[in-house]
Amino acid sequence: MGGMPARRPATPFTPLDFQLVLLRRMADHQPGLVEDARRTLGVSVADMREANRRWQAMLHAPRQRSAAARYRSVLGAPVSEEDRRIGDLGCRALRWPVPLWPTLRFEVVAGGNGAVWHEWLVRAPDAAGAAPGTLEDLAPWSCTVEEVARAFAPARPLEGTAPTRWGLAFTAPDAAGVRRDCAAEFTWGLLQRVAVRGAAPAG
Repeated sequence: MGGMPARRPATPFTPLDFQLVLLRRMADHQPGLVEDARRTLGVSVADMREANRRWQAMLHAPRQRSAAARYRSVLGAPVSEEDRRIGDLGCRALRWPVPLWPTLRFEVVAGGNGAVWHEWLVRAPDAAGAAPGTLEDLAPWSCTVEEVARAFAPARPLEGTAPTRWGLAFTAPDAAGVRRDCAAEFTWGLLQRVAVRGAAPAG
């Protein structure tokens, strides 16, 4: 008897696909770097769009699993897990390697119910962290949120323009030693660009 053809099983969403999701969010700020990374991975623009479409479908699917469980299903077992406390609340930090950035890890901080509080790129514990000293050291993709905040403390958080974006306001010296008021933008916790607002008041 004839009938509808058997439905092919969906292709698994892989760690490579997840890297494409990270890149897709960074393309608005750094299209050139994203293009280079895409070529390194050997994928097309269409592949990147499709990975992002599937990721969004996973995020909005009915009966979706917890966000932490979703990351485990896509990325496998984390390379490290640790319990933390943020104020009076307990949470768990999970980290996975990201081949595009060997010295970074993708970190998910989740509450006891599996809900994700933070999800971003951080420096791997065994890697030398970035230690910028001047504005000229703040090249795109060179620093994480934590590294810029630490180098130019006290930094003030700025509201991001999307859920995966963060901002920091801080004062930093340029190569000539003039202190400048700056605003840095991050996507998935990785530095994308810095806007210089002008010389900081003396004192």
